[in-house]
Amino acid sequence: MKTIGNIIWVLFGGLELALGYFVSGVALCLTIIGIPFGLQIFKLGLLALWPFGHNVNKMEGKNGCLNTLMNVLWFIFGGIGIVLSHFFLGVLFYITIVGIPFGKQHFKLAHIALTPFGREIV
Repeated sequence: MKTIGNIIWVLFGGLELALGYFVSGVALCLTIIGIPFGLQIFKLGLLALWPFGHNVNKMEGKNGCLNTLMNVLWFIFGGIGIVLSHFFLGVLFYITIVGIPFGKQHFKLAHIALTPFGREIV
């Protein structure tokens, strides 16, 4: 079921979403200051490419003040837009019965987009 869900996801918008994240990640990595944020965008892009069957967990021993500071900066300078877009898309998918699994994936993406530093995709 995960494979079928991922194939449908990729065919109907997941590939474009992931490519957008990858292009944004490359653009951020071109600057020295943007490299940590670009790496987090790549994390979002990998999850957006193949979301079914993956979970987002907190990394053990990686919850320091630097991650908190980076998450605050992330949220202020761009994370809020990503979170709101995935939340809005998740709500739209939840309106239909067929779209509920895809809405769950958008909520998962919104969760990691809220605080990506100190999180890992399993």
